[in-house]
Amino acid sequence: MSKALFIVDVQNDFTELGALGVEGGDAVAQRITEYLVTHAEEYSIIVASRDWHDADGDNGGHFADEPDYVDTWPPHCVSGTDGAEYDPGLDTSRVTHHVKKGQGKPAYSLFEGASDDGVTVAQLLDENGVVDVDVTGIATDHCVRASALDAIEHGRHVRVLTDLIAGVAPESSDAALAELAHAGAELAESGTAPSG
Repeated sequence: MSKALFIVDVQNDFTELGALGVEGGDAVAQRITEYLVTHAEEYSIIVASRDWHDADGDNGGHFADEPDYVDTWPPHCVSGTDGAEYDPGLDTSRVTHHVKKGQGKPAYSLFEGASDDGVTVAQLLDENGVVDVDVTGIATDHCVRASALDAIEHGRHVRVLTDLIAGVAPESSDAALAELAHAGAELAESGTAPSG
């Protein structure tokens, strides 16, 4: 039985100074880096995702001049821009697989992404016999939620590491965590995570 760690969208546009900055985003990047120092060897694969939107067009209706912040958003994480890069506080040296999502279309779950050579996250989990998935990243109430729900749907045991996530708003983040728990996810702090 092997484990995977998901690091969802810890990017400049989703941390404090970004186009869709989330309060606590930089701190989450730093805490994930610290967690990796002591826990990286527990995981068969460590998958980091990035929103990677096209510079041209509205990315399938994802970008809007007057966004509703539910289905439409201001431009963010445009491929080739600083906003699309990982937050500098996140050390990606232990990441085994990088996936990009949202290329020309809306995408919230990292399962909607693929590596540069076209391998999907579902394929990575199957190829590595992954049973357990720990989820970290940004934002609790959007892409973390969608990624964790998809992992459950793919038959994995999911644990959301609650001190290694940051959300857009407290109410929607609390609702997302309640939804995930109801769907079968375990909510745990990284310090209480069992090793092995």
